[in-house]
Amino acid sequence: MNEFVFWRRLDVPGHDMAVLSATATGGWLLQGHAVFSEAGVPTGLRYEVELDTRWHSRAGRVQGFVGSRGFDHVIRRHDEGWSLDGSLVPHLGHLVDLDFGFTPATNMQQLRRVPIDIGQGVHLPAVWFDVDAGTLTELPQFYRRESETTYWYESPTTAFEGLIELAPSGFARLYSTLWEEERPG
Repeated sequence: MNEFVFWRRLDVPGHDMAVLSATATGGWLLQGHAVFSEAGVPTGLRYEVELDTRWHSRAGRVQGFVGSRGFDHVIRRHDEGWSLDGSLVPHLGHLVDLDFGFTPATNMQQLRRVPIDIGQGVHLPAVWFDVDAGTLTELPQFYRRESETTYWYESPTTAFEGLIELAPSGFARLYSTLWEEERPG
């Protein structure tokens, strides 16, 4: 099974494309490429997240550049917790989701893993990779299911909130005021 999505950034020039593929071990591999202008700075990012059979994040990688600054970061979940480029980051071991704030692709695994009834909400904190700082931190997140295909999303740390509308693939069709799926033809 392969699921593809192509998004257009709504607030600044940019696009993102992601593909979700089944792996030989029964898990999933999420891969994507995002290009956009952040505060007038050209940004290009290649990303991937390895997911197990329960939709828990196992590892991730972000390669690319912000302006002329290039980087290649490897993120892994171990028995002791999460590491960034081989160094253990304390206080994140209880988290099972990896979120990249620059793409709507990494909200998909949480919503596939955790069933939420219409009208109900759930807190789903995640390990958040901050591209600008090159760090991992805990990101509090709240999802409230509004309908069969829509969720209200809040991230108090980033002061972001908005409606997420899902496509049949499980990816966001609309990610508030930031991203919208573009369909071919």
